[in-house]
Amino acid sequence: MSLDSLKSRIPDYAKDLKLNLGSVIGNSDLPAQQLWGTVLATAIASRSPIVLRELEPEAKANLSPEAYTAAKSAAAVMAMNNVFYRTRHLLSDHEYGTLRAGLRMNVIGNPGVDKVDFELWSFAVSAINGCGMCLDSHEQVLRKAGIDREVVQEAFKIASVIQAVGVTLDAEAVLAE
Repeated sequence: MSLDSLKSRIPDYAKDLKLNLGSVIGNSDLPAQQLWGTVLATAIASRSPIVLRELEPEAKANLSPEAYTAAKSAAAVMAMNNVFYRTRHLLSDHEYGTLRAGLRMNVIGNPGVDKVDFELWSFAVSAINGCGMCLDSHEQVLRKAGIDREVVQEAFKIASVIQAVGVTLDAEAVLAE
């Protein structure tokens, strides 16, 4: 199971996705830990069993055990935070924003890897889950840490392509039944 195997499963009508997948992962300028942590976290966030099964082994091979766990942690905590903060933001009653969240998110403060990498993975997951508040928050932390806009964009390019591949392959699997 690998990137090449995943690309081979993409139908001809989605050739752009196949090319983009190869480009955003195969030609990325991100350091290996940032790249493969982003790939793993967004593969989880895509909710596509096919994408996760194909990309997880390669991500695991390219990440330290700590980074592997941290990328999964980013996907897990952001699955919760993205729903909570997106809902809080979308509600017309802004008083909800003054209430204590009361949710545990200790992993954000101590992810077991470089905080910038964890923030990048959290940002990418937030792109898939569509939480504007979380996107802004993580982008600001990344920019304050000196991360260029090109790196931030690289993360949401990866997220967008992985999400699109997941949607496409899951739809094909349903249609083949």
